[in-house]
Amino acid sequence: MAGLADGLRRREAEGRPVRVALVGGGKFGGMFLAQARRTPGLHIVGVSDLRPDRVRTTLERVGWPVEQFAAEDAESAIRQRTTWVTDETSNLLADPSVEVVVEATGAAAAGAEHAAQAIRHGKHVVMVNVEADVLAGPLLAQQALRAGVLYSLAYGDQPALIVELVDWARTAGFPVIAAGKGTKHLPEYHRSTPETVWDYFGIQEAEAVASGMNPQMFNSFIDGTKSAVEMAAVANATGLAAASEGLTFPPCSVPELPTQLRPRSDGGLLQHSGQVEVVSCVYADGRPVPQDLRWGVYVVFAAPDDHIRQCFAQYGLVTDPSGRYAALHRPYHLVGMELGVSIASVVLRGEPTGCPIGFHADVVAIAKRNLHPGEVLDGEGGYTVYGGLLPATMSLRQGALPAGLAHGARMAAPVNAGEIILRSAVRLDDSSTAVRLRRELEESVPVGPADAR
Repeated sequence: MAGLADGLRRREAEGRPVRVALVGGGKFGGMFLAQARRTPGLHIVGVSDLRPDRVRTTLERVGWPVEQFAAEDAESAIRQRTTWVTDETSNLLADPSVEVVVEATGAAAAGAEHAAQAIRHGKHVVMVNVEADVLAGPLLAQQALRAGVLYSLAYGDQPALIVELVDWARTAGFPVIAAGKGTKHLPEYHRSTPETVWDYFGIQEAEAVASGMNPQMFNSFIDGTKSAVEMAAVANATGLAAASEGLTFPPCSVPELPTQLRPRSDGGLLQHSGQVEVVSCVYADGRPVPQDLRWGVYVVFAAPDDHIRQCFAQYGLVTDPSGRYAALHRPYHLVGMELGVSIASVVLRGEPTGCPIGFHADVVAIAKRNLHPGEVLDGEGGYTVYGGLLPATMSLRQGALPAGLAHGARMAAPVNAGEIILRSAVRLDDSSTAVRLRRELEESVPVGPADAR
């Protein structure tokens, strides 16, 4: 199979680079743009953001010469091989020169709408916005299939890397026992707000501001929402299942992965085989876990028979005490710096780097504090709610409010801290695209059970 880099170089030599539109010029977008200008065969036709000046500042900060992003529209960007910075998202998504749309806004409702619009215009979609993927991704993937384009998770972000590990294990014939990622988590973090995030994150506020880090977005990493969102995306893209109790964030070192992340029936912590789970890099008392996986991803797989178990031992795999369970991990993910892999894979190979195959898991809104009628929810990473992972069947049966619809929803009934917010407890705008897409997802995409192998 020809390498992706070779394919991009050929496109460059032929004068027809892969033409990309980026929606959202924040932290992730900036990391992608820093590498995109160094990647032969990629042309960023346009970058759309509600704050174009922020994008221009980001481009200068990551090394783009000013003349490189001075195009006045997509046509001049193509003609001059430059980039159009704009707030005219609809015009950029509709431009016939664009082959791939990268959605990186981080806003669930906006991301779902942008992806649906791009698909209608016949564009491939690389969905950086995992919040939007969990809100409506299985539906968007179906729409893309009908339109003859691809919908893909974003390589470099942890879900796509986890999907890659799961695919590796299954292709090699190993039963997948667990898959997920590492993070820093303690139970108290569920109550974190944008005011406390940098202390929990372990960086100075001035450093965060200088790097363009959005406190509400990064708080979603700390309060557990992002972990729930990413594991729902993995479950929906692999058929692995969420536990009925949600994520438990057990502290776990890399060598302990095969022992801790095996079924309870075999002495481990998993509710069942074939489960997504996130491990923490700190113990309950705050002590750091040695050889942690804070920035990485993993898959735990099993030897299907005694011969393979012996092979595990002969080749030095770290296993559980029985020798049956082993793990493969990747210690880091490079976020937007690796995004070009998705773009190249979609265009050159016709393969997504992860794509929803069903509606297996969901992320529901849970109250951070007591909530009262009339209050307006501020969504993922804010002051009012955090996201919790559930099997999709449980979420729908309970009538839970999807976390992706929590931004701007007004409370109609009181909800106590720590309780799942039901849809009946809020007022939603039924005319919004996000609500419509979510309703269509629930009506048209089969819900679980997942294949937990």
